[in-house]
Amino acid sequence: MNQTKYIFVTGGVTSSLGKGIIAASLAKLLQGRGYRTTIQKFDPYINVDPGTLNPYEHGECYVTDDGAETDLDLGHYERFLNVPTSQANNVTTGRVYLSVIEKERRGEFLGKTVQVVPHITNEIKDRMQLLGKSGDYDIVITEIGGTVGDIESLPYIESVRQLVWELGENNGIVIHLTLVPYLAAAGELKTKPTQHSVKTLMESGIKADILVCRTEHELSQELRQKLALFCNVKKEAVIQSIDASTIYEVPNLMLEEGLDVVALKKLDLPKKALPDLKNWNTFLKRLKNPKHTVNIGLVGKYVEMQDCYKSILEAFIHAGAANETKVNVISIHSEHINAENIVEKLAGLDGVLVAPGFGERGIEGKIEAVRYVRENNIPFFGICLGMQMSVIEYSRNILGYKEANSTEMNDKTPHPVVNLME
Repeated sequence: MNQTKYIFVTGGVTSSLGKGIIAASLAKLLQGRGYRTTIQKFDPYINVDPGTLNPYEHGECYVTDDGAETDLDLGHYERFLNVPTSQANNVTTGRVYLSVIEKERRGEFLGKTVQVVPHITNEIKDRMQLLGKSGDYDIVITEIGGTVGDIESLPYIESVRQLVWELGENNGIVIHLTLVPYLAAAGELKTKPTQHSVKTLMESGIKADILVCRTEHELSQELRQKLALFCNVKKEAVIQSIDASTIYEVPNLMLEEGLDVVALKKLDLPKKALPDLKNWNTFLKRLKNPKHTVNIGLVGKYVEMQDCYKSILEAFIHAGAANETKVNVISIHSEHINAENIVEKLAGLDGVLVAPGFGERGIEGKIEAVRYVRENNIPFFGICLGMQMSVIEYSRNILGYKEANSTEMNDKTPHPVVNLME
């Protein structure tokens, strides 16, 4: 291919509809048809990267091969495509503004008044095309974080509008993910929220090419026709995204709905062969038909929000499928563990993973968990802080350094068995 094609994924009505999963599923299908595909995420918050974000607010921070601290959706991209991501795959408003301000300080704008349009939007467009201009990809899918209508997302929406126009016909399309809620009292699905979301998008100058509709119930042909008519898309471009038992079913559901075929048609690209999902479906079959079961304790300090340990939980899913085993993960808050209740807390577990984290809160519970599994020969895996706690536990209970600690928790410890490199 001479020119990279671009697909932009926006969301409407509400957050948490699964733009990342839809983007990753479409990318999987396009990859299966032989297209070199990657995904990038543009987040509308002002933090420069997710590395300093509270896990309770944003979930885990996903670290890429080049050391970039990125959004957890990049983990989904890698798990679906088996292609490494990098800093270029995740951009935040903070990073965009920081770059523009640094350019202004260096005098690169030659004294011009620096504004959202064109300077911020130009920066965004440059970053949206960075991976495409590398020559490594035929199709770049860009997920726009947030919900259409949010103040924070407006510069991204405007940048998409400009870029689709600049790229020209058949080179850039917009997929809008929206919710079709079911009202139990009325016993019917309602299309009005989707209509208003598309209207909001059109007020920004963007016409959705494809509608992906999240729903708990099947969309009838009449409902699809209604959505097509009032949202100004072809009926074939109204795609149903019904709730699935696992996110790994979604590529097959999108294949059945023809999302990849519609996208390729609008990009004026050949369908090539049917997507090669043989390995994917083998994994899915093993995942849904386990022969064994194990119970694994996840000891951490952020267990109230499962997204804080998203990659760990997904790793258990993949490892379990590879071994035809259902992995039941039992979350255990490290602050609630002590010597008196440790037997009760860890009863019935086949293994224990002590999770990463920062700061002093909950570390004594982690150390107590490490001691218990060591003394009772329970399989153990410590990641990052969890590994450090195993060093401290061994130093205290085997080597006799009763005040052994990490300098992160106690910089006055007489036995700094875990220290920061200067």
